[in-house]
Amino acid sequence: MIQDSTVINLLEAGLRAEGLRQQTIANNVANINTEGFRRSDIKFEQALQKAMGQDGSFDLEKVEVETFQPLNTSINEYGSDVNLDSEVGELVKNSIRHRTYMLVLKKKYTQMDDAMRTP
Repeated sequence: MIQDSTVINLLEAGLRAEGLRQQTIANNVANINTEGFRRSDIKFEQALQKAMGQDGSFDLEKVEVETFQPLNTSINEYGSDVNLDSEVGELVKNSIRHRTYMLVLKKKYTQMDDAMRTP
C-alpha cells in the first residue's frame, strides 16, 4: 500500500512538472516567429515511470523532469517548428492535468484532516 506522504510527494512533483511545462509552452509560443527556434517539451511521465519499481514502490529521488527538443515537427514559414494550434492544445491538456493534481491533493489533505478530527 502506498503511504499518504508518497502520494502527496508524487502530486507535488506533478504540480512542479506542470509548472515547468507551462513555462516551456509559453516560451515556445513567444518564439513562434523566431527563425531557427526549435520547440521544447518536458519528460515528466517518463521520469515518473523510471521511478516506479516492479513491486509498485516509488523512488522519488529518481523523478527528475527533463526539458528536451523533440525535433520531429516541420518548420513553419517563419523558420521555427512551433505550431500555435498544437501549443494551445498542449496548454489545455496541461491545465487539465494541473487542476486534477490540485483536486486530488485537496482531497488527500481533506481525508487527513477528517481522520485527525475523528474521535
